[in-house]
Amino acid sequence: MSDIIKTYTVSSEGLTVKVDVAKETIVNSYNITIPQVNTATLALMESIKEELIKGTRIKTEEIFDLSSVKKIKTDFRERTQKLLERRLPGLSAEIKDMLIAFLLHETLGLGRLELLFADDDLEEIVINTSKEPIWVYHKEFGWLKTNVTIESEQEIQNYANIIGRRAGRQISVLNPLLDAHMITGDRANATLFPISTKGNTLTIRKFARRPWTITDFLENKTMTPDVAAMMWLVIQYELNMIIAGGTSSGKTSFLNTLLPFIQPNHRIISIEDTRELAFPDFLHWVPLTTREPNPEGKGEVSMLDLLINSLRMRPDRVIVGEIRRGEQAEVLFEAMHTGHSVYATLHADTVEQVIRRMTNPPINIPNVMMESLHCVAVVHRDRRKGIRRVYQMAELLPTGESLGNVSLDSNLLYRSKPSGEIVAHDESVRIFDMIAMHTGITRKEFNDDLKEKMVVLDWLVKNQVNSINEIGLVVAKYYREKEEVLKAIKQKESPKIILE
Repeated sequence: MSDIIKTYTVSSEGLTVKVDVAKETIVNSYNITIPQVNTATLALMESIKEELIKGTRIKTEEIFDLSSVKKIKTDFRERTQKLLERRLPGLSAEIKDMLIAFLLHETLGLGRLELLFADDDLEEIVINTSKEPIWVYHKEFGWLKTNVTIESEQEIQNYANIIGRRAGRQISVLNPLLDAHMITGDRANATLFPISTKGNTLTIRKFARRPWTITDFLENKTMTPDVAAMMWLVIQYELNMIIAGGTSSGKTSFLNTLLPFIQPNHRIISIEDTRELAFPDFLHWVPLTTREPNPEGKGEVSMLDLLINSLRMRPDRVIVGEIRRGEQAEVLFEAMHTGHSVYATLHADTVEQVIRRMTNPPINIPNVMMESLHCVAVVHRDRRKGIRRVYQMAELLPTGESLGNVSLDSNLLYRSKPSGEIVAHDESVRIFDMIAMHTGITRKEFNDDLKEKMVVLDWLVKNQVNSINEIGLVVAKYYREKEEVLKAIKQKESPKIILE
């Protein structure tokens, strides 16, 4: 018998089910208890489903609007309830809610996958073939084999077709690969047999329903208060920064935790392949997203297009989801040179690797442009321990300028030890010099500023202020009334006092 490691519940459309994570001999399992429906009820549900579909008219633009989808679901639920009451009078409220949820999943969702979507502890949902159970990647336990199966290869392709249609994309024998972003922000990739030789596949990377915040990262020790305070200082004084790391290391999540540190009176333009970044509601933010070409190869809006366009929108801050190509990097560094504050992510495992990747093909940015980059933070995912950490934080030091030639060095400010502990390494040189040059701040004032910010960050953790809006409000009030905020924290005032 399997040992149960963890038990919890998940809810979707009013249906609540139990999840057991169990320890197995080879691969741990994820077992979800789905209520069973008898054959007669299934036949009736199929009949109701057909009637509902005939009476449902959805405009194309509604498919791409989350609020419209919610309205459609509400209307669908009401009609389903009336049909069930007419066809099956006397049903208990519990059974009725279960059947409504099933019909919503089958008609407007992705069937049994909807219960997996509802589990906030899952990062990935993977179908390799109908001959194997679905796999999931759990935030706490890594890869798990589920007890959920798909009946046929055709059903997998149907799911891929539904996702494709809702994203304005197609998947077929002639075009057997699909990469699409769902309305929820989740990213889906599908392949068809025989390209994937075991069968049709579907891989869904889930978008975090509640964005990670600086409070979360401090609590789980992804970073320490002194690292967070230094990051805050970098953003406050509009220095340029790249967040680097490997696949699924948490680069975007890390960047997201820093965004509430931006001043409320700054105009922010973000550029992404899909909307992942989240800002406090009151910030002056314009999100831009890329668009894939249609089947005829027309209509593409690339990241480069958006980057060039963003510089005509008078931004104070430009945030780019990920640097991949030389043209993007050139425009990005040109934005730095023209006085914009820029933040971006990059695939690289160390600070040195960031410099090598940026200054060599295919990106190939000249050293003289690289000096506009002030700070690099590298995040690391320890797969054995299942933790994420700030691996390195460093400032770039341009040296040896002669006839336009600039050498690049780095000064490591913080690093992660093999144990996972994050420790200070060297004192800041360039970050301090840049801020001192523009503000006249002394080294003592610089260090005092960091300590004050650590006091605020510690207060956020102790008082469980962990929503992105609340953190943004605290930071905004700190910028306007710093002494009052610090006094309230010192006197251990209620969070409500500071958030008013």
